[in-house]
Amino acid sequence: MKRNKHEHEEEHVDESWLLPYSDLMTLLVALFIVLYAMSSADAAKFEQMSQAFRMAFNSGTGVLEGQPALENPVIAKSDKGNVQETPDTAQAQEINELEHIQSQVNQYISEHQLTAKLETQMTDEGLLITIKDDVLFASGSAKVQSSNISIVKDISQLLVMDPIHNVIISGHTDNVPIGMTEFDSNWHLSAMRALNFLNLLLQNKELDPRNFSSKGFGEYKPIDSNATEAGRQRNRRVEILVQSHTLPN
Repeated sequence: MKRNKHEHEEEHVDESWLLPYSDLMTLLVALFIVLYAMSSADAAKFEQMSQAFRMAFNSGTGVLEGQPALENPVIAKSDKGNVQETPDTAQAQEINELEHIQSQVNQYISEHQLTAKLETQMTDEGLLITIKDDVLFASGSAKVQSSNISIVKDISQLLVMDPIHNVIISGHTDNVPIGMTEFDSNWHLSAMRALNFLNLLLQNKELDPRNFSSKGFGEYKPIDSNATEAGRQRNRRVEILVQSHTLPN
């Protein structure tokens, strides 16, 4: 029998897996390079890059479109195309509104020769209008004197504002113990004075009661020393705070 000279050819090995394998290795190398670069990148540069991406996504402009990102934009547009105010712009407008109200009150004070009885000032919380208690109340009383009700009505008209602000009425006294009255403490007296003053203000139907509130602080928020009669007189007062929407409190 003749020897079979046929030799089995070696099977051909399929090497198609090398292509995706090499791509995978390339991606892994690229990933490690990026991770290394990020770990050693300057924090400020990384923040700049992060900000650039955020600006691009928020503005709807892709990075590949070649539009540079703007730093600290002053005005942003909504999807509807309306201009939106930045906090700085809103705060400037708020200050102008409160200064306009202050100007009107100061004009009223000047015209009625009440500079010794009423005063205004801008504070961190808004516009503060201070009224000495003897303008409104008799000693130990929480009822506004009938002769000065017209002042309260005039002030109520000055508080008709657009846009509307919240208003807080607060009563204050000196530290002299209260005498034989219907009130058991200066705290009680100050709270009732603020409330009675508020009720008179709200007789003006143009004012919305939901935007008003009252407080009584008694002797615990003095603005002067109680050691002198002049200081005690300053401490006995009613305050009207026209609150700010944007100014820091």
